[in-house]
Amino acid sequence: MATMDELFQKAIKQAAAQKKQPELIPWKSDEPWPQPYYSWDSGSEVWQLFKPLTSPSNDESQSSSISAIAVYSWNIDFMLPFAETRMKAALAHLEGLTSQLASTTAIVINLQECTPSDLITISQQEWVRDRFYITDLDSSAWASSLYGTVTLVDRRLEIASCFRVHYSATQMERDALFVDVAVAAKKVRLGNTHLESLALDPPLRPSQMRVAATYLHADESYAGAVITGDFNAIQPFDAALHADNGLKDTYLELGGREGADDGFTWGQQALAALRERFGCSRMDKAYFFGGGIKLQSFERFGADIEVGGGDKKQKDGLLALGFERAWVTDHLGIKATFSLVNDTRL
Repeated sequence: MATMDELFQKAIKQAAAQKKQPELIPWKSDEPWPQPYYSWDSGSEVWQLFKPLTSPSNDESQSSSISAIAVYSWNIDFMLPFAETRMKAALAHLEGLTSQLASTTAIVINLQECTPSDLITISQQEWVRDRFYITDLDSSAWASSLYGTVTLVDRRLEIASCFRVHYSATQMERDALFVDVAVAAKKVRLGNTHLESLALDPPLRPSQMRVAATYLHADESYAGAVITGDFNAIQPFDAALHADNGLKDTYLELGGREGADDGFTWGQQALAALRERFGCSRMDKAYFFGGGIKLQSFERFGADIEVGGGDKKQKDGLLALGFERAWVTDHLGIKATFSLVNDTRL
């Protein structure tokens, strides 16, 4: 059975093979590159393009009723087979979770390791079309056409800007995707990132988080900023990346302890051999800062979510790989909820 290192070395080669040629890349590494986002037009039944830094007309009465933002983040493993079946099951779980929230809470969903086919699956879901803007419909904004990040933004929020920062220090074509949302006369910057995998020498995650933090801190007039994603935190230095960059770790802020079982987001649903070798870890995190937002809660989700019961062939295929159950991904998701506060000194 392949080791984790072997699997990721294969992924590195795949990402490099599908990396865009320099002459075709419109962005500069470590600098913001404005990208469009899309809204579903029910009349024409198409995803409609909105230009960067431009937002559609919004229902002010809906926006003014928002008092909190819940950010969901989930890595859906791109290396496993049956991508469509697994993504559909993951999205069905997210639909159920988000439908239970109070009407005063807006929703943002950050996904990592999405493939181009995943984007098609996501964009075809009726509940996504009805309720969200989507940042990506294809891989044109990714450095590699193999996989990338995508964000879904509650349509009750006004998008002030949408941009992506491609890391210069990366072997795996990683980046940070940012969306600025405006609600109740406040702006909040929301980031979605997938930091470098593996224990590389020299490590790349510190550099990547420094770049991301630069843009989280870029505008002091914002109520606050939040960044979530698969941070691949597997080495001692990862535990200090938030403090090193003037950010707070949601899990720790609410009393969580480094190394405690209730914080682990990877390993429980990995291949047994990998879990036995590497153990479980808190790879997925949410960092934040700002006096205009207040952390309300943090939790994990997505445990034991499997492909649908009617997909026997796919379930058997995943079990044949050595998984104990036909899980949709090897990561648990995380959810962080923030309230919008009036006094920016809080």
